[in-house]
Amino acid sequence: MSVKPEAASALFAGPFALATLSAPEGAAFPALVTPDARVTDLRSAFEDTGLSLRGLLDDWDAVAPRLAALAVDDAAARRPLAEFRVHAPVEPRQVFQSGANYRQHVIDLHVAHRAPDDDRPEEERRAEAAEIMDRRAAEDLPYVFIGLPSAVTGPYDDVVLPAWAEKPDWELELAAVIGRPAHRVSVEEALDHVAGYTIANDLTDRATVFRRDMPQIGTDWLRSKNAPGFTPLGPWIVPAASIADPGDLRLTLRLNGETMQDESTKDMIFNVARMVSHVSQTARLLPGDLVLTGSPAGNGMHWGRLLRDGDVMDASITGLGAQRTRCVAEAAR
Repeated sequence: MSVKPEAASALFAGPFALATLSAPEGAAFPALVTPDARVTDLRSAFEDTGLSLRGLLDDWDAVAPRLAALAVDDAAARRPLAEFRVHAPVEPRQVFQSGANYRQHVIDLHVAHRAPDDDRPEEERRAEAAEIMDRRAAEDLPYVFIGLPSAVTGPYDDVVLPAWAEKPDWELELAAVIGRPAHRVSVEEALDHVAGYTIANDLTDRATVFRRDMPQIGTDWLRSKNAPGFTPLGPWIVPAASIADPGDLRLTLRLNGETMQDESTKDMIFNVARMVSHVSQTARLLPGDLVLTGSPAGNGMHWGRLLRDGDVMDASITGLGAQRTRCVAEAAR
């Protein structure tokens, strides 16, 4: 299923965003989108029929000023966004995912998973967890693991729930999109390597996070997070220059119209700069790569309500737009 975004006075922050679109029966192409829901085909603007959005990011420092000029060019040929299908904005080479990065979320988990013999009042256990989080932010490192690009899907595509996934869950996240190669960069340098930001919903099957046959080996992120379509992405990449403070954005996820997640990125334990810097100490980040920054409180396990056939998720982040995805059980297709 492809859901058309509604025209709006402002789809995102700033003068333009980048998308990957296609016309009916046509090939996908990189596009510049203006806040009034008009589209410029960047293949024509750059006179390159084989251009992709990742290709633009490969030369981001040179391309960004040209895009900014094109966004305000009254002579630029534009068409209505409603004429096109919206795909995931970029095909990343690498996807880095983060867990346990929202303070309130981790405190809630700490309190919920108390030892059977811990009879202390909840307030005391919550205060203990808050102290642990403060110490972690000051002294420890982010928790990052690797996802598969093949799990990425469009912001309005159906999410197929595999028959084997017993507890599929949502996880709305801010994703940083790399625009300059980054290896062993400092926290102070890290945001200079971010081209922009987009929305990710990092779905997880809670039933397969931990191996039942060998619990001592820990988490199984391959099986629990990387089914095809488990990472709805987009609808666009909003340039970093248009986002005044990635540490002050509101994330909201609604399930069938009911608000489940509603939190600010202020609650992050490790901010975007620390996350990007940390990943770069080991990996070489490449243009188009995604660094997902964790999900706030309010996932399905918290509510005791997991995803099922027919559910509709509406996810939004301040300045980045919104995505809508419908869940379809594999057996019902």
